[in-house]
Amino acid sequence: MKYKALVTTEDNKTFNNSVQVKSLDFLPDNNTLIKVKYSSLNYKDALSASGNKGVTRSYPHTPGIDAAGIIEETSSKKYKKGDEVIVTGYDMGMNTFGGFGEFIKVPEEWIIKKPSNLSLSESMAFGTAGLTAGLCLRKLLQHGLKPDDGKVFVSGVTGGVGIISLMLFSKLGFEVTAITGKMNEKDFLIDLGANEVIDRNDLDVDLVSPLQKPIYSGGIDAVGGKILSNLICSTTQRAAIACCGMVGGLSLDTSIFPFILRGLSLFGIDSAESLLEVKEEVWKSFSSDWKLENIDQNIKNISLDELPTEIEKILKGKQIGRVRVVYD
Repeated sequence: MKYKALVTTEDNKTFNNSVQVKSLDFLPDNNTLIKVKYSSLNYKDALSASGNKGVTRSYPHTPGIDAAGIIEETSSKKYKKGDEVIVTGYDMGMNTFGGFGEFIKVPEEWIIKKPSNLSLSESMAFGTAGLTAGLCLRKLLQHGLKPDDGKVFVSGVTGGVGIISLMLFSKLGFEVTAITGKMNEKDFLIDLGANEVIDRNDLDVDLVSPLQKPIYSGGIDAVGGKILSNLICSTTQRAAIACCGMVGGLSLDTSIFPFILRGLSLFGIDSAESLLEVKEEVWKSFSSDWKLENIDQNIKNISLDELPTEIEKILKGKQIGRVRVVYD
């Protein structure tokens, strides 16, 4: 059987992306074959497609850390042909051919059965970005964060994680400060539920003080660097921050004071390697208490052939919101 996939090839340290027709023999020898109906574009996919060897070791390769589709063949006792399933993270799209192809072949240990009150298309409106936002929120709620505690923030708020974090916080009744470098998107962010929008450049500065005015009871940071450093120092008593990104830098400049004088908790979130049962819990929340009825309003649908253009856009920091890949 033949299928179409985006394939990244390496030629003398130059990387190119093209849609190719491949045989199923091209796929790895795992126990479950899935016909992909939807995928989504993430920054990690763009890194893989541009030859980042820290993400993908060898080429030719098909990126795509997300996939939602229907099982075609499996030797699993847990799943059967025809099941609608979701696969996100683990090694898929990194060194195992991923969701930017019409078929994937993965171990059953990576698979989640789609909740009944969530469509396949909705699942890829969330994708890894949404899952990451959900994992952040789950950790903060487990810590005890409540709307009555005061303002929360979301940084990197025009990205995939940021947009869904904002929408989830708003749905649950939190007062949200959106932090962005794209102030021209202020009206868009307010429409999504932000109570105020502030310029990231006001925070992207050297640390002002190890303890600053207490403002935020918690937040989701998808940026890191100087912005996170300043946010850490601007938290209230017993605040909690979930950190999941590094586009603003790898380093933190902070002190022990917010942790021992205000009882701050800083949680690191890694969605790719989260336990399968934890991922299942978040997906069930997306289909019930956290269901976002307007999730499809902020999605750009593209075809496989349009992916190379969108990959270039996300690498240049020009992507706003989520991009969903739709297969016939």
